[in-house]
Amino acid sequence: MDRLNKELNSKLDGAIERLIELGDFKGKEKTSAVVYGNDKIGAGRILLVGLGEKKKATLDTLRKAAANAARKSVELKAHTVSLALHKAFGGRFDLSAMGRACGEGMYFGSYCYDEFVTESEDGRLGSVSVELIDSDSAKTKKLKKGLVSGVVIGKAQSYARTLANRPANVINPAKLAAVAKQLAADSKRLSCTVFDEKQLTAKGMGGVLAVGSGSQNRPRFIVLKYSPAAKAPSTGPTVGLVGKAITFDSGGISIKPAANMDEMKLDKSGGIAVLGTMKAVAELALPLNVYGIVPAAENMPSGTSYRPGDIVTTFSGKTVEVQNTDAEGRMILCDGLSYAVRQKCDIIIDIASLTGACVIALGKYMAGLMGNDDGLIKQLQRASENSGEKLWPMPSGDEYAEEMKSKIADLKNIGSRWGGACTGAAFLRQFVADKKWAHLDIAGVWNFDKATEFTREGASGYGVRLLTTYLINLSNKKK
Repeated sequence: MDRLNKELNSKLDGAIERLIELGDFKGKEKTSAVVYGNDKIGAGRILLVGLGEKKKATLDTLRKAAANAARKSVELKAHTVSLALHKAFGGRFDLSAMGRACGEGMYFGSYCYDEFVTESEDGRLGSVSVELIDSDSAKTKKLKKGLVSGVVIGKAQSYARTLANRPANVINPAKLAAVAKQLAADSKRLSCTVFDEKQLTAKGMGGVLAVGSGSQNRPRFIVLKYSPAAKAPSTGPTVGLVGKAITFDSGGISIKPAANMDEMKLDKSGGIAVLGTMKAVAELALPLNVYGIVPAAENMPSGTSYRPGDIVTTFSGKTVEVQNTDAEGRMILCDGLSYAVRQKCDIIIDIASLTGACVIALGKYMAGLMGNDDGLIKQLQRASENSGEKLWPMPSGDEYAEEMKSKIADLKNIGSRWGGACTGAAFLRQFVADKKWAHLDIAGVWNFDKATEFTREGASGYGVRLLTTYLINLSNKKK
């Protein structure tokens, strides 16, 4: 036990030492222990959270520890929480990044979706602060600056989780468009344009129209644009974020099995991640021009649905033979990608719960990452390391694109049963022209099947931390 812990232990009348001696707290990851405070401490409870082996600790270790602390604090119905970090841990990482990880973790861990629970007993965190024990004010200031950014990102991810968790009778394409408009109305730097069915028809956005044709809830095409303040104009590339928002996916005519179909309310998670990221970007006032493009539709079977065998003309002019109506995400994304190209975005990143094949390949622990530019892939991998949202690179080259060619149209919307995540990405690749492009397949990471030490079950909000971190890194690179 070092000097600081000895001092704390002394003020707590040896309580920490007794915990350790009895084996009730060993400092392992995912563990915690509560010590009750006294007049010498000035806190009702002291929560000890394990970080594991020091040499193996990462920023995500700290983020998860903060999330663990938040979960326990909510369970204990604590309203005000102050995180105390030892400078020995801080010496390994940038203090601002540490503060950001703490802010993100606290909101991630304290999140609870109980919007429709009439008598919820869950508590809520009020204020959160962070201190660096035994350090100078300059270092503490840097830590707190990072915390402010982390709180913004954490709140944006919670915002996304709530939207994703809402069922299809609460969020349909039109209502999602209204949410985006309100997001823009609440920000000085965001503007929002929404194309309805008539405008989609006039523009020739056949992919979105086809997928939404079977539902009485007609499709929408949402465009959020973030412009930095005049005093901090962008000197970097224009970035287009394109997110799939299928507010409910029954599979359409190629209908899905009944088992677990309720989870298909989460098929809007990619589009929701884009909304959450745009919220964070606006609040952080990043010096970049960013588009958030969200094609939104409900995929339902009916007499007006698109059918296997149909040929659809997309916004790009390319034609697509529909072989399976449950491969609908790529049908709306291709119009979104083409729109990003038309807006002269230099970098395009799409995010979608695209394929079950990606879940089979990678499980529920990381998203698939594909693209056409090695530099962009590496930047997203770095953002993944910084944000704790894991990625794994996968191919999407010419071999896979060959499988997506149709004999009666330019493309078909499914390939063989093999390498489905890769062929899906290869399809999307046909719509990005010569732009730098990356594709994130989040089908395995869109939710938590069960509660963990760090968070509750339900939508994960995956992508908000990753994409925001990527944009922060990109804006810092251009300074």
